[in-house]
Amino acid sequence: MIEQTISQHTASIVNEAFGLTIEPASIQVQKTLKDFEGNLTVVVFPFVKAAKKSPEQTGQFIGEKLMEVCKEVTKFNVVKGFLNLEIDSNYYLNFLENNRKDSRFGFSKSTKEQPIVLEYSSPNTNKPLHLGHIRNNLLGWSVAEILKANGNIVKKVNLVNDRGIHICKSMLAWELFGNGETPENTRLKGDHLVGKYYVKFDQVLKSQVAEMVANGTELEVAEKTAPILLEAQEMLRQWEAGDEKIRRLWEMMNSWVYKGFDETYQKMGVDFDKIYYESETYILGKEIAIKGLSDGHLVQRDDSSVWADLRDDGLDEKILLRSDGTSVYMTQDLGTAKLRHDEFNAEKMIYVVGNEQNYHFDVLKIVLRKLGYAWADSISHLSYGMVELPEGKMKSREGTVVDADDLIENMIETAKKTTEELGKIDNFESDEANALYHTIALGALKYFILKVDPVKNMLFNPNESIDFNGNTGPFIQYTHARIRSLIKRSGLENLDEKTFADSSVLDKEKQILMLLHDFPNVVKQAGDNCSPALIANYAFDLAKEFNGFYQDIPVLKEDDQTLREFRLALSKFTADVLKNALGLLGITVPERM
Repeated sequence: MIEQTISQHTASIVNEAFGLTIEPASIQVQKTLKDFEGNLTVVVFPFVKAAKKSPEQTGQFIGEKLMEVCKEVTKFNVVKGFLNLEIDSNYYLNFLENNRKDSRFGFSKSTKEQPIVLEYSSPNTNKPLHLGHIRNNLLGWSVAEILKANGNIVKKVNLVNDRGIHICKSMLAWELFGNGETPENTRLKGDHLVGKYYVKFDQVLKSQVAEMVANGTELEVAEKTAPILLEAQEMLRQWEAGDEKIRRLWEMMNSWVYKGFDETYQKMGVDFDKIYYESETYILGKEIAIKGLSDGHLVQRDDSSVWADLRDDGLDEKILLRSDGTSVYMTQDLGTAKLRHDEFNAEKMIYVVGNEQNYHFDVLKIVLRKLGYAWADSISHLSYGMVELPEGKMKSREGTVVDADDLIENMIETAKKTTEELGKIDNFESDEANALYHTIALGALKYFILKVDPVKNMLFNPNESIDFNGNTGPFIQYTHARIRSLIKRSGLENLDEKTFADSSVLDKEKQILMLLHDFPNVVKQAGDNCSPALIANYAFDLAKEFNGFYQDIPVLKEDDQTLREFRLALSKFTADVLKNALGLLGITVPERM
């Protein structure tokens, strides 16, 4: 790649002329800003002190030397401490010739033996998936694909939180108020039905607390001793003790939820290589905690609860087993981590979990380290921000979440309305039109979610996401379809036998070639940072650049056949890269729209 070539030559020049030993990878080579002449820019400020020259003189000296040793550099200019280089168009033409037939351009072959285990989704079986889960699932799936594109072996796993007090709340509410409702007799998805009773529990709890406070009980006491809460806690104890009746109820309601989850996952287009269940991993976690206690790594209080003392690590004390012997989230995460390490011998274990759990994962690593697990440092937390709506935050217990199924259906309806209004389905059969609505809707949803840096909170506006102009999924999908239509109308769909090494290149064509050339670097950066946003915004930049080229430069109307075929080949390569880029985001590109 030309950036690496320039970095290597610059490092040699700096070392020989200024006596400064520097690694090529540390030299900043970036795209030249559009307001300046040039294609690539070398930042020379780091060399000024060693050169004992001004930034302009240092840049001038390095530029002259690069012209001598690097045939790809045709001219240069210096603006303060920035050395702007013009790259020979023939370099990019050769790049086009060497890569345009590669269906996996930008992707690396796997050279790894140890996998990366990446956990995402991790739903609770007391409610349906919602908008927050959508960001989690789309982010996790996309990061897995990007890591694969960088040559990694990736195991996509899901940990279903199918036990605990929150699960018992739904179970108890159904038992008390359900009157035998099932997904079959209510025609509700199972996860929706169970979620209904999670909300019902919270409503009853609030009512009981209010009544207790009105009768003179302090609020804090009422919130801990409300009758329905005590019943749920007793149900959890009975569940952990293996009570047959409670276990049958648990299995029945969980089976409803699993079926509902599977339907939603299929709609989103996400999958897993393996699913773990907290009801299985928590037992191993308890065993780890008990062993840690006997080995002297943990402490037990007078009430028999077991704790990890993390004060020497700058944190506080963390409970691992309650006084009644029941476990907490941290307990099952200890068990899950060990189980995965033993099963996969993973190079790294990545947890895709919201940023409200940052502290939890700091604690998990420290506790594992205290317990003697050297692989604790292989754990990393891919922390992401929350998703909010224009109306504000969502709350599951109050039933104010945006249900994933409803959102997807609404997106499809919006895509249908927008597409029909713009007349983009003329001559489409009914089935083809419906498939296009679905493709556009999911493309809009996924792109809008993934174009935002994972660490940032985001505001999701469904209406803004479905727009055929601007930084949206449908705009990029339409660009791909436009190119496919262009190739089809040309009658030259097979351009692989043509060669274009001697073509002349206009500035707009060169800009597209430079963006295409940059795709492997973007894929690598996205993998290094676990950030699909880099891929998404690259795809938008490429689509925007192509549309500018298409508007200003004739393609099919070009009289010169060789030039026409060159532009068609450039267009086809652009479509292929857009397809690969969006594929890493889980977005399908239509052939026409």
